[in-house]
Amino acid sequence: MFGMVRPCTHRLGERLTAQWMAHLCGLCLALRGQAGQFARVVTNYDGLVISVLTEAQAGAERAGRRRAGPCALRGMRRASVAEGDGARLAAAVSLILASAKTRDHVTDQDGLLAHRPVAAAARRIAGVWDKEGARAGAGVGFDTALLVGAVERQPEVEALAGPGTPLLAVTEPTETATAAAFAHTAHLAGIPGNAAPLAEAGRLFGRLAHLLDAVEDQEKDAASGAWNPLTATGTPRAEARRLAADALHGIRLALDEAEFTDGRLAHVLLVHELGRSVERAFGEERHRHGAGAYGPAPGNPYAPGAPPHPGGPGDLPPPPPPREPRGLIPGCLVFVGMACTCQMCCGTYEGPWSRRRRDGMCKSCGDCCECCSCCSDGCQCCECCGCCDC
Repeated sequence: MFGMVRPCTHRLGERLTAQWMAHLCGLCLALRGQAGQFARVVTNYDGLVISVLTEAQAGAERAGRRRAGPCALRGMRRASVAEGDGARLAAAVSLILASAKTRDHVTDQDGLLAHRPVAAAARRIAGVWDKEGARAGAGVGFDTALLVGAVERQPEVEALAGPGTPLLAVTEPTETATAAAFAHTAHLAGIPGNAAPLAEAGRLFGRLAHLLDAVEDQEKDAASGAWNPLTATGTPRAEARRLAADALHGIRLALDEAEFTDGRLAHVLLVHELGRSVERAFGEERHRHGAGAYGPAPGNPYAPGAPPHPGGPGDLPPPPPPREPRGLIPGCLVFVGMACTCQMCCGTYEGPWSRRRRDGMCKSCGDCCECCSCCSDGCQCCECCGCCDC
C-alpha cells in the first residue's frame, strides 16, 4: 500500500474505519475486475479518495455497495465494499498513473528495471494498464486523455526547470490531473455544482502529492543523482512547507463549499489525515492539545466522546455472533495477512484462529499515548489525545 493519506484505524473509530475499508477493498476489486489480478498491486490510499468523494456526495445507497467474499487482508471475513462509478473512476485513475510511474522507473533504469527482460515486461504491463485505464474511464464518462496529457507534459516541464523556477510551475501537471479526477466525482454523483470546489480541492491535493514526494525523496535523490524539484529549483524546505500549509487550508475551504450527503469520512481524510501526512513528511511533532502552527487539530471529530457535530453517527450496531474457529493452516494464513496490514495493532480485530473479537495493542495498553510507533506507517497513535472544533 502507498499514498499520502494513510489513516490509523485507532484514530478513525469503528464506523469510519468500516467505511474506509469498504472503499479500499472496493478499489482493489475494481482493479482486479478491470485489469486482472496483478493490477491489484496498484491499489493505493490516495486513489480511494475519489471513491470516498463520490459516495460522500451521492450517499452509500446511490453510489453502490455489495457484499464481497472472504479475503486474507481482512481476516477472511466477508465485507460490504464500495462498487459502482466511484470505484471504477478510482481504478481508472490508479491504472493510468501507475502506468506512467512504471514507465518513469523503466526510463530511469531503477533497480531490477535496469535489466532489459524485466524492463520489457514492465513496459508491456504499463501498456495493458494504459488500455484498461482508458476503458474504465470511458465507462464512467471520464476522458483519461486529460491524465495522459498531464503525465506527458511533466518531463518537459522538469527539463525547463532550473534555479529560480517557481516550484508551482513544476507541480502544475499533477495539479491539473487530480483536479480533473476530483471534479468528475461531482458529475458521477449528479451534483454538478460541486465540480468547481472539488476541482480546486483536487488541484491542491495534487500539489501536496508532488510536494511531499519531493520532500521525502530529496536526500535519496541527492545521493543517487536523480532529479528532484526542490533541488532543481533551489526551493528551501521552509518555502515548501509554506506551500503545503496553504494547500491544506485551501482544501478545507473548498470542501466547505461543496455539498455532501455524508462528508464525514472525506473530511477526516482530506483535512485531518492529510495534515498529519504533511507533518510526517516534514518531520514535525504534533501538539497534544489543540492545533499546531499548520493544519487542523488532531483527533476524529466523529469518534465516540468527541464534541457533538451535526450529522454525527448514531449508536453502533451490536457485534455479530462468534463463528467456528479456524484450523491451523488457514489461521496462519490469516495471521500473516492481518499482521501485514496492521489490523492486530490498531482498533479491534477478529482472532485469526479463534475468530473472537480482540483489541489491538493500542487499545489494550489503556492509555493510547503509552504505545509508541505501533503502526508501520508512523501514524503516531498518541496524536489522538486532542479534538478539533470543526
